[in-house]
Amino acid sequence: MNTARILTFIRFMAAAGAIALACSAMMARAHAQTADAPPIVAAASQSALDNYQLGPGDKLRVIVYGEDDLGGTFDVDGGGFVSLPLIGQVKVAGYTAHQVEGAVTNKLADGFVNQPRVNVQVQQYRPFYVLGEVNKPGEYPYVNEMNVSNAVAVAGGYTLKAIESGFYVRRNGDPHEVYMSADSGAKIYPGDIVRIDSSPFWDILSVAGPLAGFAALRGPY
Repeated sequence: MNTARILTFIRFMAAAGAIALACSAMMARAHAQTADAPPIVAAASQSALDNYQLGPGDKLRVIVYGEDDLGGTFDVDGGGFVSLPLIGQVKVAGYTAHQVEGAVTNKLADGFVNQPRVNVQVQQYRPFYVLGEVNKPGEYPYVNEMNVSNAVAVAGGYTLKAIESGFYVRRNGDPHEVYMSADSGAKIYPGDIVRIDSSPFWDILSVAGPLAGFAALRGPY
């Protein structure tokens, strides 16, 4: 065997060894992720939306009965406030619509309106987000009764690399992701960040492909 062939063989074995190590590492990572994944949780109940806490990006409809000029539709600003006629800014972030009703009622009753009757409704919820292995990741408007299948469909469907059996979700304001089964019927809520993970098979190919190509390019002499 001449020197060129020996060198080619050595390079091929080195590339093959690197591919094997990469595959082993990827499989170990996939196993660790499966073993360490948080427990699958059931779908959140409708009460999660009934007790919805307002935040920036929401749009409210405020009705003051008998005082049409004091009501209307108002956006929650980046600081979590709405600016209302007569009473000015009202902090709403972190409160439910019912709690905001009480706050607005108290402010109006303080020298503005005699025995005010107020109703506050969420006219438009803040958007949710779909990231990872979908064809059109990004921000989308929330629709009532949305689940993960609806969310993925809105985001253009799964890519070929996607794991379709489950997904990760970070509820608005929560710094931690929770794993949910795709067949659990899990609901999506305003502000949620949904992440679709990629299959370990594609992770392995993403490493093995370039290494194999390198070996092929360096082989002939």
